[in-house]
Amino acid sequence: MNASAPNAIPASPAPGQPVPGSPVPGMPPRRAALIAVALVFFDSLLGQLATFPNLVPWYQDLAKPWFTPPNFVFGPAWTLLYALMALAFWRILILPPQPGRSLAIGLFLAQLALNVVWSFAFFAAHSPLLGLIDIIPQELLVIATALAFWRLDRLAGLCLLPLALWVAYATALNFEVWRLNG
Repeated sequence: MNASAPNAIPASPAPGQPVPGSPVPGMPPRRAALIAVALVFFDSLLGQLATFPNLVPWYQDLAKPWFTPPNFVFGPAWTLLYALMALAFWRILILPPQPGRSLAIGLFLAQLALNVVWSFAFFAAHSPLLGLIDIIPQELLVIATALAFWRLDRLAGLCLLPLALWVAYATALNFEVWRLNG
């Protein structure tokens, strides 16, 4: 049979390869979920390693502003924020390649890195000033990431809104702790 004949059956693509002419798929959802959850969990774990040993007596003994929440609020707040970060990142990873996707992924990874660096700067180094130096660009990266995600997937962008609000609040707390103890 001639390949140019009208009734010719096209050759099937190799397993795992897209059908010619079809859109290129994003990362498989299970793989994307594993990556998103693992990265966010690892970030959380590293942050906890820097934070917990320094809560008592160092953090406990710092002068804090009147709007500091009780310590029991931080665990549930960060659990929710990390879950929303993983969900948002997963949604971006499963998207097919498109303009802005690589930038959004890079911004997410950068804000995630600054998130963990803050714990080491503020808690492990016992330095509200180093924490402040980290958290200001971190907030800018969170906002940039949320906007980049929003352009690709509205829900992914919305999932980062609580993080942007929390980091803004944490920036004010960090500034006041530095001011009160500087």
